[in-house]
Amino acid sequence: MVTTAPYGAWPSPIAAKDVAAHDGRPAFVGVVGDEVWWTEPRPAEGGRRALIRKLPDGTEQPVLPAPWNVRSRVLEYGGQPWAGTLTDRGPLVVFSDFADQRLYAYEPDSGEDPRPLTPLSQAGGGLRWVDPVLRPERGEVWCVLEEFTGDRPTDVRRVVAAVPLDGSGAENRAAVRELSDDRHRFVTGPRLSPDGRRAAWIAWDHPQMPWDGTLVMLADITPEGEFEHIRPLVGDLGPTSPDGGATGESVAQIEWAADGALLFVSDLSGWWEVQRIDPGAAADGVVASRGLCPARQEEFGGPLWNVGQRWFLPLDNGTLAVIHGRGANTLGILDPVSGELVDSAGPWTEWAPTLAVQGSRVIGIAAGPHSSYEIVEMDTCTGRSRVIASRHVDVVDPAYHPQPQIRTFSGPGGRDVHAHIYPPRHPDHIAPEGELPPFVVWAHGGPTSHAPLVLDLEIAYFTSRGIGVAEVNYGGSTGYGREYRERLRGQWGVVDVEDCAAVARALADEGSADLSRLAIRGGSAGGWTTAASLTSTDLYACGTISYPILDLVGWATDETHDFESQYLESLVGPFAEVPDRYRERSPLHRADRITAPFLLLQGLDDVICPPAQCDRFLAEVAGRGIPHAYLPFPGEGHGFRRADTIIRAVEAELSLYAQTFGFTRNDVPTLELRP
Repeated sequence: MVTTAPYGAWPSPIAAKDVAAHDGRPAFVGVVGDEVWWTEPRPAEGGRRALIRKLPDGTEQPVLPAPWNVRSRVLEYGGQPWAGTLTDRGPLVVFSDFADQRLYAYEPDSGEDPRPLTPLSQAGGGLRWVDPVLRPERGEVWCVLEEFTGDRPTDVRRVVAAVPLDGSGAENRAAVRELSDDRHRFVTGPRLSPDGRRAAWIAWDHPQMPWDGTLVMLADITPEGEFEHIRPLVGDLGPTSPDGGATGESVAQIEWAADGALLFVSDLSGWWEVQRIDPGAAADGVVASRGLCPARQEEFGGPLWNVGQRWFLPLDNGTLAVIHGRGANTLGILDPVSGELVDSAGPWTEWAPTLAVQGSRVIGIAAGPHSSYEIVEMDTCTGRSRVIASRHVDVVDPAYHPQPQIRTFSGPGGRDVHAHIYPPRHPDHIAPEGELPPFVVWAHGGPTSHAPLVLDLEIAYFTSRGIGVAEVNYGGSTGYGREYRERLRGQWGVVDVEDCAAVARALADEGSADLSRLAIRGGSAGGWTTAASLTSTDLYACGTISYPILDLVGWATDETHDFESQYLESLVGPFAEVPDRYRERSPLHRADRITAPFLLLQGLDDVICPPAQCDRFLAEVAGRGIPHAYLPFPGEGHGFRRADTIIRAVEAELSLYAQTFGFTRNDVPTLELRP
């Protein structure tokens, strides 16, 4: 029997605890012997990342017990935190533990405890490690070393380093050999040529971000394992000013082919495409690369937010496993000779940038509109794909899941704005005739990121209660080519705000949403867009601002981590040249313009978007009569990982909408809104 009830008041079997229990996704897949290994979140265990292995009998088993947390803090966003191999004693894994950021070696079948390989440091954030490459024949692991040299977040250097596997570096920093020099501010881990005579890595410098411009560095490896003749091979760092135009070349990934050619993903054409170059010819002064699948106007790479991301990998037969697409993506097999590309079949519309290869098998992590992220194996001999681990299990009847609509809207000047629209959906409830649903615009983080088309229980939490969700891939988002993401250059706080508003207004104009019951929410850069929207337009009835940037001046003057400390040079403009723009666009200095109720959520251990910005913003809002609530969470950093935090945040957001939109909810605590 179908019941008529107002939008927002529908009962739902999806509880906040369900959202929390399924928050996060598997990551960093790899192969150790015949086993598939990966990390996955544990919200109920304080948000730690567990390292998991799939045993030959098909069971999934944690490699390390709690509280071991396999997660690197290099660049604060981390990256590939582990590497494993099979020895005559069984599996050997080297990993970074989140608590102290030391590298550890562990043989899970030996019965011995993990042993530290690197020392502690009291300077700044200490010593951190990421993107390890095991070299057991040399008794070393090669990886990125991030070393703080002072107490400021920008007092830091990064190099490619070699760490002894015998543990001699645990107490003696001098035992760690630095392989590269520190001519560049940022580096990725090394990729070694098949003959072991060359190493390549990606490097870039302030003020560029890795999606603006990078260099591929090449070095010869001496018999003693040292790097010599370090030189750039391909890439272009581009201009230092956003007014100079987008002339850099972003190389997002490199790998070696079996014949000694270097494969890399470059956006020189305006799209990240797979290229091939002969380093030997380059050494002779002939630097010519060849595109392996040109003119498709699709992305074969993405923004390098995590060190060690992989969008492609070569297979033993010379073909390449590639993740590619426009907006959404898929896994395919590319023949580098003919350029033929054959995609895998399956329901997945989003593949995470992590791949592993074993013989003819390709292992990745994928999700779709009706399934969360799973470990998927593709057999390239048969073309068949199947889920092998972390299998999606429906928490509730899929009839409560939203049905997404892939839409393109018209923004200012007629520009395209891409979005995923999730109307309210419930198998047993409808709204009264003539009532339009409330809608919440979701602004993703980054801002150089994108909203994937996948099943998200947090979206279902709201849509099953009668609240629509619009995920907007505003100008600046990745997945649509360089021109689309360059729209945000110098225009952050303008284009993103306009594009989100364009989607919201279009939904109202077409009769899909109630104009008087629109909201906006987002975290990190999405929190910025939310706050900027609430302080520059009266379109939204309320908003939820999570771990946001609120003060551009503070962020540009040593109030964030090193990786993004000069990101605003491209997003807003050179601070030295346009300081007034930083103040004028900051929600902190527009607090007198806010008229809508809001919820502010913040982790107190956040070093990327520090809570001090929230404190200053709240001081400006105080006494203005705007209903608002502030929920700070001790022990949480940038993004929420603990189950109790996620539950409190989701329920508080629903209560905000209930109070603002005028419907009753008895299944969540009432959020106290103070003027």
